[in-house]
Amino acid sequence: IASASRVTAVIPCFPYARQDKKDKSRAPISAKLVANMLSVAGADHIITMDLHASQIQGFFDIPVDNLYAEPAVLKWVRENIPEWRTSIIVSPDAGGAKRVTAIADRLNVEFALIHKERKKANEVASMVLVGDVKDRVAILVDDMADTCGTICHAADKLMEAGASKVYAILTHGIFSGPAISRINNACFEAVVVTNTIPQEQHMKESTK
Repeated sequence: IASASRVTAVIPCFPYARQDKKDKSRAPISAKLVANMLSVAGADHIITMDLHASQIQGFFDIPVDNLYAEPAVLKWVRENIPEWRTSIIVSPDAGGAKRVTAIADRLNVEFALIHKERKKANEVASMVLVGDVKDRVAILVDDMADTCGTICHAADKLMEAGASKVYAILTHGIFSGPAISRINNACFEAVVVTNTIPQEQHMKESTK
């Protein structure tokens, strides 16, 4: 209507990014629906950040730039964790292994991962730590946290395994439901998120 020659949609936290495939019969692939709606609405270019599933880029017939929080994560770790040179980067699930190995390589430190089994979304059945975190600072890195059950259970698992401190660094802090209460009661030194989602209210409520 306004006769713009090109439209670029900047979407820091892509909606329905966790619904990129069917996890049960008759479940919708909502990320594809969002992609279709953006294209039909006239977007020529999409800019987003740390897609939960990189294959979402393939849902579009227009260019998609998926930016990464890795440079900001590296900067924060080096400036705020004195023991970062002897720390260990931890993925709270096997799906994040590629992310944490890239960060660990850039910092020249080791990495570990936690294998988890889910009963259903936002409900974790069991966790198994793969890696040695004893007497080391553990830095949990993930793309998003919703109700924070996973990262809080992961922090407990790391402390049980002998970690001296636990930090959590997340790209998208959704923090729904009991998330802030769980974080406040967990053993984190700090929980760090980007501003892809406004965090002013959460910062007032959180002690971390």
